[in-house]
Amino acid sequence: MYSLPKLTRDVSLNAIAVLTSGGDAPGMNPAIRSVARAALNAGIEVYGVQRGYSGLIIGDMALLDSASVSNIVQRGGTMLKSDRCDAFRDPAVRKQAAAILRERGVDGLVVIGGDGSLTGAHLLAEESGLAVVGLPGTIDNDIFGTDDTIGFDTAVTTALEAIDKIRDTALSHEQLFLVEVMGRNSGFIATQVGLAGGAEMILVPGYEIQVESICFQLAADRAAGKGSSGIIVVAEGPTPGLTYRLAERLRSHDQTAKVCILGHIQRGGSPTGHDRVLASCLGFSAVEYLRAGYSDIMIGVQNGQICQVPLEDVVNRSKPLDPALVDLVHLLHR
Repeated sequence: MYSLPKLTRDVSLNAIAVLTSGGDAPGMNPAIRSVARAALNAGIEVYGVQRGYSGLIIGDMALLDSASVSNIVQRGGTMLKSDRCDAFRDPAVRKQAAAILRERGVDGLVVIGGDGSLTGAHLLAEESGLAVVGLPGTIDNDIFGTDDTIGFDTAVTTALEAIDKIRDTALSHEQLFLVEVMGRNSGFIATQVGLAGGAEMILVPGYEIQVESICFQLAADRAAGKGSSGIIVVAEGPTPGLTYRLAERLRSHDQTAKVCILGHIQRGGSPTGHDRVLASCLGFSAVEYLRAGYSDIMIGVQNGQICQVPLEDVVNRSKPLDPALVDLVHLLHR
């Protein structure tokens, strides 16, 4: 359980808005519900913005009441829909969005999304003076300043369920499987899944893939009676087709491997209890920080405590993957 902030409420808010942006993540709906009900119970009106920044720049938003967010806590995806809005990179478009919010009497905005969405939130706050608070909503868990992100636990759980089934075939046929999980520039899902799923090895961004070394290690492990899972977890990487190219290279070294792409099933489905609690705590805290006069921050969690991190730090700094965890995956397999 998380330790919630205790803040002095210095600001009177008439209305706030909430939007979800970028890739959807399981737990966004519980976050929306928490933001809406925390605000409504404080006498603050709440606008739900449709399709992220794409809806914001055309004023596509409507007032939410308590009934609007009923029975969504268990639903995956986002009831507000989402989009990737390239137009929001334009300062003139952000200025237009701020004007629309002010016309509706909106005093604060909550943005739920990943690094690109939080970059937009930072620029909007910096340029317009509007109170903006971000929540880390991404399955990749690659956001600086927070130990966890909304959707990460569900994505890992979904991938693990698939890997446990793949393993049955891998063991029955003594077959090697390359299981690709999401993570273009991040290896957090692959590392967590590999560790929890007992993978033979994991391949993640930032670590050079040495096919010869992989083949040597696989052969040595089998000769020593080690390496029994038949599973190698591969983060998808920035270039499509990485796992298929890797399978071809392995075949050229007499290692036959089947490819299984888990793809977007990791982004769907009901959020786990962990993600529902995380999203609910972060959503409530976002409203509390707005009422306390904070802006241009992200609400995250560090060491079990809800915390606030300047959005400038969030968007300009990267969250490193602990190499010791990568080593641990390989150590525990032998």
